[in-house]
Amino acid sequence: MYLAVCDDKKEALDAVFSLLDAWQAERGTILHYKAYQSAVELLEFARQERFTLYLLDVMMPGMDGLEAAREIRRFDDAAEIVFLSTSPGFAYESYGVRALNYLLKPITRKNLFALLDQLHRQEEKTEEALTLKTGSSIIRVPYAHISYVEVIGKHVYFHLSDGNVREVTGALKDFEAMLLPRPEFMRVHRSYIVNMFQVEELSSAGLRTFQGENLPVSRLTYPQLQKDYMALLFERGSS
Repeated sequence: MYLAVCDDKKEALDAVFSLLDAWQAERGTILHYKAYQSAVELLEFARQERFTLYLLDVMMPGMDGLEAAREIRRFDDAAEIVFLSTSPGFAYESYGVRALNYLLKPITRKNLFALLDQLHRQEEKTEEALTLKTGSSIIRVPYAHISYVEVIGKHVYFHLSDGNVREVTGALKDFEAMLLPRPEFMRVHRSYIVNMFQVEELSSAGLRTFQGENLPVSRLTYPQLQKDYMALLFERGSS
């Protein structure tokens, strides 16, 4: 999980960080988190990074936590937002930004641990999906729905089994670490990574997906690709 903690008081940040460190030690799970002492500073970085969870103090000078949450929802619909406050008076307004929870200060070990446990369980369940940032949106695409991935210039196109295409800026190598460790994804050409469960026909001349797309296959890698494809189908058929 990747957390952003925003509170204008340093002692409050230190208290939260102490609890986060304790949770990591007890659960044996690594957290990544950053501290911000103003909502303006937080938003400057939030537009460039993808946080799993925002812990936002409600009452801060200048832009408060509720205003920051509304701004976050303009470019990130996937992250969870939790408000921190000494008063429950803003709890109703928190529903307007689809906040996950509202924790009263001082933040207790019991309440924060329960929240982190909940999110950790959710994250484990959703690991079978790939997170993509497309323009100003963040979406999750189940691996099983990916037919193939194509790179053209500085853009990567995720062709989905329902015919939709998701475009992101980057290089194919940016996604290799997430795709290639999964046995069903294989690099068939320098410009393509394919979900081999979506392949209807494979030959040295190329491959055809179940959606009717014809893709090239590298002649140099075809012999090994054919072996890996047959092993994948055999393993699937015997499981």
